[in-house]
Amino acid sequence: MSVLVAVSSAGRVAPARAVTDQLDFTMPLPGLRDLRRFELAALDETGYLFTLRSTEQPDVRLFVVPPEPYFPEYAPQIDPSTRAALGLDDGDAVLLVVVHPGRGGEPPTANLLAPMAVNPRTGSAVQVVLDGDEWPLRAPLTASSSAA
Repeated sequence: MSVLVAVSSAGRVAPARAVTDQLDFTMPLPGLRDLRRFELAALDETGYLFTLRSTEQPDVRLFVVPPEPYFPEYAPQIDPSTRAALGLDDGDAVLLVVVHPGRGGEPPTANLLAPMAVNPRTGSAVQVVLDGDEWPLRAPLTASSSAA
């Protein structure tokens, strides 16, 4: 099966892309022990919010979003060795970022420093920690940052 993920092209929201709902991470996600297999499930019909639940330990769940609709300027470069390991062609990766729920009246935040790169056809995935300080670990998700 697959889910539809909202993406953008040239700063405009484009038709959603089909992504397999079974993701296999080439390396465990930081802080999640040795968990590598996750199910991606849509929480809305627009392709803007998802859960990523471990199939090995179902009580482990993350919220993820495609960054493009919320942060149109977000365009990190995935290095060639990572792209090759995932079997990606140019422009083929779907990016997802982890969202942390807001607390105490603060908005939820998105981790733009470490996106997940996903091969939409195979479900092979990896979380990439980007070099430099261009993208924040906790970028606020506010009404003005949303394309919805």
